[in-house]
Formats: sequence, structure tokens, C-alpha cells
Amino acid sequence: MSLDLIKAREIFEESTDFTVGLEEEFQILDPESLELTQRYEELQAAAMEDAELGASVAGELISSEIEIRSGRAENFPHAVALQESFREKLFATAERQGVKLGSIGAHPFSRWQDQKIIDTEHYRLVEDGLKYVAWRNNTFSLHVHVGVRGADRAIGVCDRVREILPELLAISASSPFVDDRDSGLATARTQLFTRMFPRCGIPEPFNDWNGYAGFVEFLKDVNSVVESTQLWWSVRPHHSYGTVEVRICDAQPTAESSTALAGLITACVAQAARDYDEGRPFTPRLGREIEENFWRAIRFGLDGKLIDFSARAEYPAAAAADRLLEWTAPVRAELGIEPQLAERNAAQTLRDQLVSGRDLRELFAATVEQTHASYGRTGAPEVPHFGRSAG
Repeated sequence: MSLDLIKAREIFEESTDFTVGLEEEFQILDPESLELTQRYEELQAAAMEDAELGASVAGELISSEIEIRSGRAENFPHAVALQESFREKLFATAERQGVKLGSIGAHPFSRWQDQKIIDTEHYRLVEDGLKYVAWRNNTFSLHVHVGVRGADRAIGVCDRVREILPELLAISASSPFVDDRDSGLATARTQLFTRMFPRCGIPEPFNDWNGYAGFVEFLKDVNSVVESTQLWWSVRPHHSYGTVEVRICDAQPTAESSTALAGLITACVAQAARDYDEGRPFTPRLGREIEENFWRAIRFGLDGKLIDFSARAEYPAAAAADRLLEWTAPVRAELGIEPQLAERNAAQTLRDQLVSGRDLRELFAATVEQTHASYGRTGAPEVPHFGRSAG
């Protein structure tokens, strides 16, 4: 086993359970046209004037995108508090720089051909390896890191979480529009990124750390990857942080929806770890089975039906949140996580407005204003909240 994988295993063996890190990707927009604009380097430089904010922002492939990171927090409420502070600072900085920030899974009308890759060695490597696949990827996501102690345990958690990824995706879907039209999908982002990138989407189960490390070693031996950051799976063990990272979800138009979704994801990872500890019987679902739900989530989101494979029956996708809340109830009580999940996802709300006759650009402008009102001020009291208690 290579030294970096040995080191990664050591990091997991020393990790702390249920620390949390949040990562939110935002569109950088021209304030007049609301087109994506290539201003990442300027916005990053301005953010660096505040040492705390500068340490929390990062680039994500294209120079019309910026990511805000909470960093390692001791628990979920701590992560939310950090992220709220950084969001507020980022939005204020963006306003001073004369740009707006948007937050849905894909920009509804900006051309991918106009986007530029960030000029760093890392992203030049990504572009050189992927070409059109990298150029086409103007998408925006929410990532959640949850600390899991023990390398074999972390892989066991990944194996368990992989089969609920379609449910999380359906709940998060926020990107029905792309290329200036209704895509007919609930999450065009997933089709553009998760379906196109190599070593992406829902991985096969690895069973334990040796199974995982053996495959990563193989990929390196045959020159498919040179570093672990080229493993873009929708759930993965993060080698540097000792976390299980869930990467399946669309970016959310409001801070409230992003926080609620992150809370649910945190609870799912933690419950999977508790199930592992308690030896609850679990046989990893076949990839071809999960694929059926994955496509249904992409196409229909919460408007369609998902498959309960144990029952060999369909159920309304709108019930996915309640099913996950029921499963995670024990660990949510333990950790004090009560996500306020909306009855409908952003894709449904956006499409409803388009069907009612609202112009796509007018609709997006209203969404951007909602995003600013919500993310731009901690607590966002003026944004209406449509939710339910998870208790």
C-alpha cells in the first residue's frame, strides 16, 4: 500500500466522530445581466483582505464560481454558525466588488462555452485530462463532510450511504433549467457533472479499507489518477480530513434549505455509523439497482416514484424525506439535529413559476434576490420559511 494511503488510513483511525464541514458553491453573476461572469480571482483577492474569510473561500474549476467552506466544526450547530458568518462576509464582499451570487444547481441561461477554467496547476491538470467534460461543467453543489473514526468503519458507512444517495438527490433537486430552456429534468446539474465526469456518481461497495485502497492503488498503477482528488464519487472517504464526504446534492437557493439539507445528510452519515457499530444486518445494494433510483431522481425529483427494493415496490418520491427522517431519528435525538425540510424542492417551485407564465430571466432574477436576502444576512428573518419539524 502506498504511503499516501497508509497515511489516509492513519488519519481515519485518529478521526473524531461526527465533526462536520460544510461546502457551498455559488455562481458569480454580473449584477445587470445575471450572466455568469469571470470574477473569481478578483473576489478571492478581496476576500483575502479578511484573513478568516480568505481561508474559507476556494475556487471550483471555473472562474465564475466560488466556494465557501465552514472548515472543521465540532458538531453540526457549530458548522452552521461558522458557515453563516462566512456566508454573510462573502456576500458583503461580493456586493463591494460589484457582483451578485446565485445558488441553484446550474445556471439557467449562461453559455458553457463562455466559461473559463481557473488558471492554476491543479485545474490545468483537470482540464488537460477531461477537455469537453471539464468545459461543460458549469454546475453548483452542496458538499457535507462528517467525521468517522476508523478506516474500515468509514468504508462501511460509505457503502451504506450510497444506496440513499438518490433520495438525497431528489430532495435537493434545484436545476431544471439549462441552456435557456426547461431541460425536463429535476437536476440537470447531475446529468452534466455526475454523469459525465469519470469516477463519479455512485461507486460500487468496497466492504473495507483494503478493498477501497486496493482499487485506488490500481487506478494509480495504470495512470488513471495521480491523486485522490480525482475520485469524484458522490460519497467518498476524504483522505486528508478523515471524513465521509457526501457530494450528491444540488446547491440550494436559500440558506434555510441548504442548512436543512446539510443537517439531514449529517444525520444519515451518523446513523450509518451507528448501524455499523450495532452490527445491524446490511447487504450492499447492487449498483444496477441503485442506478434505477438514481435516474428517477435526476428525471423526476420529488414528482416521481422511487423503488423500495426490499418490498419490490414503488413509493412516492415525495415521501423520501420522511423515510430518511424516520431512519435517522435515533442519532438525530443524540446529536440534536432537527432539519426543517420543505415539502417541495426548488426544482418544483421554479418549474411551477415558469409554467405559470413567468419569464425564465425574471424568474432567475427573483431567485437571486431570494438567495441574497437569505444567505447575505445571518438568520435572514425576512425570507419566508416553508418547512416542517423533523422531530
